[in-house]
Amino acid sequence: MAVKSVEILLVEDNQAHAEITVRALRRANISRIEIAKDGAEAVEFLFSDDHATPKVILLDLDLPKVDGIEVLRRIKADPNTRQIPVIVLSASRDNQKLQECFTLGVSGYIVKPVDLQQFVDAVRLLDLHWILKGHAPS
Repeated sequence: MAVKSVEILLVEDNQAHAEITVRALRRANISRIEIAKDGAEAVEFLFSDDHATPKVILLDLDLPKVDGIEVLRRIKADPNTRQIPVIVLSASRDNQKLQECFTLGVSGYIVKPVDLQQFVDAVRLLDLHWILKGHAPS
């Protein structure tokens, strides 16, 4: 089986939020996006030999089956995935959750809901383009 190239793994159980996120990413010329609809699907994708390792993970925290904090914990505990930048997309403004995310090594945190233009702007601020290309702007 051929391994599919993925730039971004979006872990989002809300279909409307996933659609907005995908639209924003496509506006930023990012097209190789895989969507996991719950934490268990994300873990299966990340730790399966059938899939390429994504360059960035956009992770919701309030997920069914395996919550986002646990997904983040597993990502950062594994030497094969710990270097992948993880950006949390969450409606939660819980300072304890936020602190735990940063303690675990999250690269960024965006509070939802965001409209399409806000998210496009956030993608630009996070320099996802440069992360995906594997180098920083000169």
